[in-house]
Amino acid sequence: MPLRFAPAHPRPRGARWSRLRATCVIALCMTALCQAPTRAATAAPQPRDADLLQQIEQLVQSPGGPPGVIAVLRRDGRARVVRAGVADLTTGRPPGIRDHMRIASTAKAFSGAVALSLVDRHALRLDDTLGRRLPGLPAAWHRVTLRQLLNHTSGLPDYTESAEFRSILAADPHHRFDSRRLLDFVADRPLEFPPGSRYHYSNSDNIAVALMAEAATGTPYEQLLRTLVYRPLGLRSTSLPQGYRIPEPYLHGYDTTTSPPQDVSEVLGASGSWASGGIISTPADMTRFIRGYAGGALYGGDVVREQRRWIAGASEPAGPGENMAGLALFRYATRCGVVLGHTGNFPGYTQLIAATPDGRRSLTFSVTSQINASVNPELLSRLRAVQENFVCALLGRPGH
Repeated sequence: MPLRFAPAHPRPRGARWSRLRATCVIALCMTALCQAPTRAATAAPQPRDADLLQQIEQLVQSPGGPPGVIAVLRRDGRARVVRAGVADLTTGRPPGIRDHMRIASTAKAFSGAVALSLVDRHALRLDDTLGRRLPGLPAAWHRVTLRQLLNHTSGLPDYTESAEFRSILAADPHHRFDSRRLLDFVADRPLEFPPGSRYHYSNSDNIAVALMAEAATGTPYEQLLRTLVYRPLGLRSTSLPQGYRIPEPYLHGYDTTTSPPQDVSEVLGASGSWASGGIISTPADMTRFIRGYAGGALYGGDVVREQRRWIAGASEPAGPGENMAGLALFRYATRCGVVLGHTGNFPGYTQLIAATPDGRRSLTFSVTSQINASVNPELLSRLRAVQENFVCALLGRPGH
């Protein structure tokens, strides 16, 4: 059955549109860019669910809070869905587990899944360099390894901070970039620091990861996603588009810094974020993905051990508890225990996916506004606290 697309929203005119467009561009550039749930939450939540529901309702009702929140907790073969607010302010429809959404920088975990699957198949090595696989990139970058790209110690300058990139988006937020040439925006810049010497989250890293995967296989990254990730994990509603449309039904994302909130779901196209943040998925598919990905279902134990060599570093935005970085995966040590996952934010959306190291328990937590340390630090602090309480509920520990 063909996907139906929502009609494009009419563009507001004049100064208001200019301010909205600028807000979205700046927000993008500041973004350092399983088994399906089988049943929804019941109409009368259990006491523990009621407590969680109250927490996300308070998040929705807070000043500048997101219009909608949906969380999927899966453990012991059963799913709990807790949601508050709406998926669409116009219709008042509640969020659903099969609603499409922009998954923001959790897409970096997908590029990690592709690369590590190729490492497991000996098509790539973690010590492969950009010079070997992508000799056309600047010579100053040639020493950077796949491992350093995956754990954000490469030193590659972030293309989303390029003045030219921002200028193009400001002029036309729907501009269709050549996703495979995004690194050209910073090709004249040296590395920010010697490779491997420190951690710095960069959107350029995962663009380079996808390009290395293509170079090693002669296969487009989109096909690698389908073959190595979507099919093995049963993801049927996940895609990496080039345009700005989102398949219906979808969670509408909003800019809550304006009054009333502005729908920015389709303001930006995906070609400018590609392997770093362009994927569209659903809470149901993301639950499947993180259970398999964090649980090591896509590759062997040797690769899993390499992925979990933790270093100091936080996801963007920071996830719950104490953050440490692995290979396209983060370790979140909360007061109730450890989960592995990834976060992300994009105009209109903030995401957390996490699972226990064995993949048996998982949390997908989706918010319909962009929340990060730059846009709303106070709300980010509250969000992280709520996410940690959800992790405690997932792990069955007191303290949530």
